[in-house]
Amino acid sequence: MSDEKSPGTPAKLPRSLYERELYRLQTELVKLQEWVRAEGARLVVVFEGRDAAGKGSTIKRVTEHLNPRVARIAALPRPTERERGQWYFQRYVEHLPAPGEMVLFDRSWYNRAGVERVMGFCTMDEHQRFLHQCPIFERMLVEDGILLRKYWFSVSDAVQEERFRRRLQDPTRRWKLSPMDLESITRWEAYSRAKDEMFVHTDISEAPWYVVESDDKRRARLNMIAHLLSTVPYETVDPPVMELPPRPAATGYQRPPRDLQTYVPDHASQLGK
Repeated sequence: MSDEKSPGTPAKLPRSLYERELYRLQTELVKLQEWVRAEGARLVVVFEGRDAAGKGSTIKRVTEHLNPRVARIAALPRPTERERGQWYFQRYVEHLPAPGEMVLFDRSWYNRAGVERVMGFCTMDEHQRFLHQCPIFERMLVEDGILLRKYWFSVSDAVQEERFRRRLQDPTRRWKLSPMDLESITRWEAYSRAKDEMFVHTDISEAPWYVVESDDKRRARLNMIAHLLSTVPYETVDPPVMELPPRPAATGYQRPPRDLQTYVPDHASQLGK
């Protein structure tokens, strides 16, 4: 597999078309959520790929209109000293969904196949053990009834570097960059080889990898969401019938004087002056 931009890449998707289709797909995601809740289904979606490939922004669009009590994001920090001594998959198991839940892994157990392998954070034996155990682990999840979907966001080296530069120049997004992110530029081929080896061992029929071309973030988000919806046999769940009750007649309540409370200053009124 290559992360190079393929010939004949479609033109960037117009914003108006993108926003219209995104809203339609997000409406379907709400239906999917209600089906998961009503059926007691368990859905796991794994987001992996290059740094700056658009995983985080896609997750944001997926969950934008969903109930956080049903659709959770699992973005695990570095393992603690205790967790480093556990079975590798153990801390991820704790974040798997209960019946009626969706969990979106922003990075996942595949850290070991990528950044840990390339940066030397695990031994060769630990890496090889992961490649052996991961398909077994995922088959167990699927066998137990979990709906497991895995997406690899593929971005070209030129687009990745461009996104890194924009983050460096944008104070609201500079926090997204770390020294390790920047080092991924110099280790591009090492990450490519690690990904290729990972696919050989973990692209299994029970839980295949789905590659999302993400040089165009808008197109990538729509493609990923549409594909996810197409792979789950969800149905529309009729919502409970609800009506607004009539407001009861006033009984003499008097609000306390406003000067007894501390209000936020009206910053907005100063704009444009």
